[in-house]
Amino acid sequence: MDRLIYTSMTSARYLLERQATLAHNLANVSTTGFRADLVAMRAVPVQGDTAATRVDAVETTTGSDFTPGPMESTGRSMDVAVQGDGWLAVQAPDGSEAYTRAGNFQVGADGTLQTLGGLPVLGDGGTITMPANANPLIANDGTISTKNATGPQMTQVGRLKLVNPAPADLVKGVDGLFHTRSGDPADADPTVRITSGMLEGSNVNPIDAMVGMIDAARQYEIQLKLLTGAQQNDEKSASLLNGS
Repeated sequence: MDRLIYTSMTSARYLLERQATLAHNLANVSTTGFRADLVAMRAVPVQGDTAATRVDAVETTTGSDFTPGPMESTGRSMDVAVQGDGWLAVQAPDGSEAYTRAGNFQVGADGTLQTLGGLPVLGDGGTITMPANANPLIANDGTISTKNATGPQMTQVGRLKLVNPAPADLVKGVDGLFHTRSGDPADADPTVRITSGMLEGSNVNPIDAMVGMIDAARQYEIQLKLLTGAQQNDEKSASLLNGS
């Protein structure tokens, strides 16, 4: 009897985790450059002399969905979107190097180029400092230039660090940014290109996420019914034994 209880319990627990992941994805359907989280489970035998027939469901690491999101034109010179594969390098809150696809930049109070969330944007030589009252232009290779006030000449301010590590080498942190599994900074990739005046949207499909949440909820109800059935069977068995 406890085999049915164990199976239903672990399945219900997995479905709750899946529901939480789908809800998180759906909440970020409008987040610039967001990559949907994936969740999967695998069966693992329970260790123990009396538990050889018991199997537990545990989460298996599947990472994130790296499918590109839709491109949206903004016409803003400080908005950039990565073309195809590649990432923008930023400084994470803990000071390490991290990567994002959200290219909606701004100039901070200290003159550094930052993300909309206030994270410093990294260039080939570290953080990038913008001149006062600058009107930057960002080329498709990441070069940032500003116009001279005295003429049409352009002055190069810096160059965005663009990287393209393999998806298997990246992991999403609790800060929502991607980091290399080794913790070492990725090398700059000169082949990565960006488009100015555009932003990449979230790759979450809201319809698929909603259908997944409904499906998970219905499966959860089935597991609860199985638990109720196991309880009823146990009560009937106990009643028969008492009667005998």
